[in-house]
Amino acid sequence: MKKRSLFGQMFGKNKENSNDKVGYSSFELLNSSNTSFTPWNGRIFDNDIVRSCIRPTATYLGKLKFKHVRDTTDGLKVNNSGNINALLQFPNRYMTMKKLLEKMAIQLELEGNAYAFIRRENNIPVEIFPIPYNRTELVEYKDELYMKFIFSTGKHITIAYEDVIHLRKDFSDNDFYGTDPRLPLQNIMNVIDTTDKGVVQAIKTSAIIKWLLKFKTVLNEKDKEKAIQKFADNYLDVENKENKNVAAIDPRYDVEQVKDNNYVPNDKQMGGYTERLYNFFGVNEKIVNNSFSENEWTAFYEGKIEPIAEEFTNQLTRILFSKHERECGNRIAFEPTSLQFASMQTKLSLVQMVDRGAMTPNEWREVMNLSPIENGDKPLRRLDTAVVENEEIKDIK
Repeated sequence: MKKRSLFGQMFGKNKENSNDKVGYSSFELLNSSNTSFTPWNGRIFDNDIVRSCIRPTATYLGKLKFKHVRDTTDGLKVNNSGNINALLQFPNRYMTMKKLLEKMAIQLELEGNAYAFIRRENNIPVEIFPIPYNRTELVEYKDELYMKFIFSTGKHITIAYEDVIHLRKDFSDNDFYGTDPRLPLQNIMNVIDTTDKGVVQAIKTSAIIKWLLKFKTVLNEKDKEKAIQKFADNYLDVENKENKNVAAIDPRYDVEQVKDNNYVPNDKQMGGYTERLYNFFGVNEKIVNNSFSENEWTAFYEGKIEPIAEEFTNQLTRILFSKHERECGNRIAFEPTSLQFASMQTKLSLVQMVDRGAMTPNEWREVMNLSPIENGDKPLRRLDTAVVENEEIKDIK
């Protein structure tokens, strides 16, 4: 029995041929005639600084938990069962939602665009796959918009845009695509790459060459080698018992010692390049090193993680529910994780939220990294914080 490829499992057998629209035309944009997008081929992810800048965003975004909720006249209702919630935990047969989010976050940070494809059976969403594209192109067929994805293997697929989760970063000049962040990073990455190679070469050079003899007159190669050998025998041979602490220098040349840091770039200068990368990706040294305080984490979460999470939930709501279902209040929501990194004092003070029914006991226990308890999902309320009824209050005499 012939095994199906990953491409076939994602898009169906021979879908790259059957799904191509015959007679489609290029989609016309408002501000650009270029409807295709090809990421810059610079491998900036191979750089350790860039990878350390992107890793916190991918890691903490992957820790978010998503749920199916519905806004009703009786308040917000959480749907804890059904196909949608299973999809939010395991979007496809090969990865969890955490891994899908991490992959899309890395793709978004590196390329300015991230895509995922939803596979349906009988018009019911069953799987969500990230799309590792090599090039994309917008096409139009019968007044409908499609995206053509070309992969590095040469295969391609054309998908209705309404079935694509499309995350965009620095959404500016192009009408549909985010801006590739690697283009403005090209110069600084070249500087860092050249500096790293220079440091390696300097270490190799300084490990071999310890002294420089600057001859004051022009000598032939034989005399030069003879002078160098004589200098080494007289002053560098540690086994030479006649070697003293005081050495006389031949007036025919000057002697200069090569130090290890002669070729090493200035630390302040290199720190400036690192700081520029941190600022570009919206992180700092403490976020990268996991040494942040409660306020520093809150600033990073609200400025970096939360905007991406909100866009992702909006995209999931659009793609998982029909227009009628959305009008009925169905949507996808995420649970913030900012409290996970709060101080112990802040976490303990949340007990007041449990007493007033704003948090359930299990929600508070999750913040404290404790396992849930039975009946812990039911809100509690202290008697002295009961709901005020609309009744006449009588004076107590």
